[in-house]
Amino acid sequence: MEQYKQEFIEFMVESDVLKFGDFTLKSGRKSPFFMNAGAYVTGSQLMRLGEYYAKAIHDRYGEEFDVLFGPAYKGIPLSVAACIAFSKLYGKEIRYSSNRKEIKDHGDTGILLGSKLKDGDRVVVIEDVTTSGKSIEETFPILQAQGDIKVVGLMVSLNRMEVGRNGTMSALDEIRETYGFETNAIVTMAEVVEYLYGRPCQGKIIIDDTLKAAIDEYYKEYGVN
Repeated sequence: MEQYKQEFIEFMVESDVLKFGDFTLKSGRKSPFFMNAGAYVTGSQLMRLGEYYAKAIHDRYGEEFDVLFGPAYKGIPLSVAACIAFSKLYGKEIRYSSNRKEIKDHGDTGILLGSKLKDGDRVVVIEDVTTSGKSIEETFPILQAQGDIKVVGLMVSLNRMEVGRNGTMSALDEIRETYGFETNAIVTMAEVVEYLYGRPCQGKIIIDDTLKAAIDEYYKEYGVN
């Protein structure tokens, strides 16, 4: 596993973004783990988060894109932080863009916040986590309406590796099949479990035998192959 992935897993735990226990998800599923990207709130956290996204994006998509698009609202700070980090780490200026929930009709008009999009732009969409693909359903038509835009791919922070709405493949795989562009995550839950199982993190064992068994049971019911 790449070093930045190992560091990112520890960062999620350290930032109290990735938690383990008993949680009821919005879907109604009972889950032994929960991710809340809203817990990244400090300057240092956002700086590090942007760098992890930039490294993963560079790893998967190289530098062959022009814009990082962060769907409102959580995607806005992600796209900004990752653009800053991309410039710092790789010396390439990437523009950021996001959508507004409501079209602005005065001043900086239109539905987009940040950079406008133009014909020929290559876009990477950046989100926190995808569980249903609903955000992409809303985002993709907005991007298409801007002109001859190519979506290079999607990058999220964590692939939960659970069946999506069709019940046979993950939400990320459903998006790839539906829209025809690559979908990736900084880390997958399989990588998280592999790295944390039996390993001290923040001074304690995060995933012991009992929690590992609970996660395995969860994935027997909701996981994808």
